[in-house]
Amino acid sequence: MTLYVRASKFIIPKSNLNHFTIFRVIFYSSLHHFQYPSDIKHTNFDIHRGNNNYNNSDGGIRENPFQDLDYQKLILNKIQEREDFLVVPDCFNSLIYDSDLLVKILSSFRCRPRVALRLFRCVEEQKGFKYCEHSFCTILDILIQNGWVKSAYWVVERVISSNMDKVVDLLVDGYLNLKVSVEILDLFLRVYTKKNANLEQCLLVFEKMLRNEMLPDVKNCNRILRSLRDRNLVAKSREVYRMMGEFGIKSTIVTYNTMLDSFCREGEVQQALDLLSEMQRKECYPNDVTYNILINGLSKKGEFNHAKGLIGEMLNKGLNVSAYTYNPLIYGYCAKGMIFEALGLQKEMEVKGASPTVSTYNTFIYKLCREGRASEARHWFSVMLKRNLMPDIMSYNTLIYGYCRLGDTNEAFWLLRDLRRNDLFPTVVTYNTIMAGLCRKGDLENAKQLKEEMMRCGISPDVFTYTILVHGSCKAGNLPMAKELFDEMLHRGLEPDCIAYTTRIAGELRLGDILKACKLQEEMSAKGFPQNIIIYNVFVDGIAKLGNLEEATELLQKMVGDGLMPDHITYTSVIHAYLEFGNLKKARELFDEMRSKEISPTVVTYTVLIHAHAGKGRLELAHMHFSEMQQKRILPNVITYNALINGLCKYRRINEAYSYFAEMKARGIVPNKYTYTILINENCDLGNWQEVLRLFKEMLDNGIQPDSFTYSAMLKNLAKDYESHAIEYLDFILLGDEGTAEAKS
Repeated sequence: MTLYVRASKFIIPKSNLNHFTIFRVIFYSSLHHFQYPSDIKHTNFDIHRGNNNYNNSDGGIRENPFQDLDYQKLILNKIQEREDFLVVPDCFNSLIYDSDLLVKILSSFRCRPRVALRLFRCVEEQKGFKYCEHSFCTILDILIQNGWVKSAYWVVERVISSNMDKVVDLLVDGYLNLKVSVEILDLFLRVYTKKNANLEQCLLVFEKMLRNEMLPDVKNCNRILRSLRDRNLVAKSREVYRMMGEFGIKSTIVTYNTMLDSFCREGEVQQALDLLSEMQRKECYPNDVTYNILINGLSKKGEFNHAKGLIGEMLNKGLNVSAYTYNPLIYGYCAKGMIFEALGLQKEMEVKGASPTVSTYNTFIYKLCREGRASEARHWFSVMLKRNLMPDIMSYNTLIYGYCRLGDTNEAFWLLRDLRRNDLFPTVVTYNTIMAGLCRKGDLENAKQLKEEMMRCGISPDVFTYTILVHGSCKAGNLPMAKELFDEMLHRGLEPDCIAYTTRIAGELRLGDILKACKLQEEMSAKGFPQNIIIYNVFVDGIAKLGNLEEATELLQKMVGDGLMPDHITYTSVIHAYLEFGNLKKARELFDEMRSKEISPTVVTYTVLIHAHAGKGRLELAHMHFSEMQQKRILPNVITYNALINGLCKYRRINEAYSYFAEMKARGIVPNKYTYTILINENCDLGNWQEVLRLFKEMLDNGIQPDSFTYSAMLKNLAKDYESHAIEYLDFILLGDEGTAEAKS
């Protein structure tokens, strides 16, 4: 019998040398096997004393070595005794520190993957385990060969978490047979992509496989492409796709759809269409997902006709159309203000058997709320409920936004209570939206109380919460409060963003403190915020409103010098300032300059022009701007109509004013308290008392609360002896007893 003796390497303090003589002796027989008696269990493995050797009483080497077969049997018995080890059996101790021994023992269980895996797991979890690429490769080999792929997946996760990069090198260098190596390396790719782990390492494994003619499964290639797409790494996606073709990995429909989505997300729609042609040439025919991706990409680019054409292709090919097909196009139409086209498409989708989803209705709700048409948005909200579609938090948040934008915070609070009744939880966006609505009305106190309520509900304020409150404080002229809130934000560890700083700058400019505004801008620059169009617009608007028109115009030119192009907000701010100070000629020059630079005016631009010209009696020019904006598909809002109605009333053209009043209601644009106050005021001046009362009642019936200006308009022309009669009349209307009121009049 040939014996091999290997001495263990331990570091022992010199003071203990006289007390311990430590050897690890493992005997292997290469010639034949001895049969040992059943009392082999008396072999001494004492991990607690750090003594893992066979010693006799005087510390010498025992001459009763055991063989591989017996050691294997011993381990096998221990594993089969119990499922879990609370205490690691002594016989496992050598395996923890000796990777070569572990490889040998694991290999002996090659046909028993369950035993090999339990042994590996037990040993690998122990403190002091010697990580070795060979032991990991061995257990992976055993598991893959026996079809235990899920367990191999776990081992690969352990390799990656332990940074055992050399395992990959062993595999590509041929440590195991080719088929097994490819399957294991495919598992590496799968784990990397599924866990969103180190993408660079994933790509490295992919490239090593290709360089060594080990072709990955196309499913894993697709997973890599998806990971790259999700990180917007389109250039790298192209490279991986090219390599797939170069090394003969045949693309599937999933490959093409992933690449198409990558291109469309980046706005490279033409490249997506070229790829569509390529896949068809290669006889890989598009499915509904392919078309949905392309329709989404085209809709985002505003190529609506092409997108609709693809829907036609889908229907001709017998492919299923769904909400995923139509929703992007509906959203695209709404984003461009083409609400009628969007509504038409919604009807078409139902005819074609595609049921609208919550997302479909949310798109309509958002668009209508953006246009100040909250009552129409509420209609779609009700339609959802009738169709057994439960509105989500986005539905509620959008509708709350719509009502807050109109100043109806009472309805916003009702919706807040309603969403809770429907087992939805308000978010920070919900609270921020209502706070913004309150601040817009000047109700800063209730806005602050809502912030406290939000915190009691366990929702932490964010930067936007404080920015809204700071803006509200600045708007109310309460700069100390604005500073206090700004400091509270800093105290909570929230870092002010560009918007927070810009809000404070706007507040200082509103109060005429240009120096303080400039200091805040310098503080922004010191913190690394670059000069941008928003900051310039705030300064241009603030300085223009202070009457420094030449300085505002110079600042507009400085923007260009700094490499920033003025936008519609920049021009509208300066145009508005010139109009306010009566310089209509200069305002017109800037408006023409704006259009010559292909900067499209907005509803706000046209509204300030209409307001100024109508107010000065230049009603024909006001009408011209009103017509022009609609020709450019820019829809007027309630403020635009109010500007026209006010100008017409001011110059005693009340019939035309009523014509626009009827038109706005027909369009679904709800008159507000200013609309009614303007008409009430003019009818009072004309002595049309019955019409005044009719308008006042209509106003109340529509849930619009009059303010002090409304009452002043109603009572300003009344004689003292008639004033008490008018107040009595109003009391009857408020009590709902209109018949009695009419009798008394």
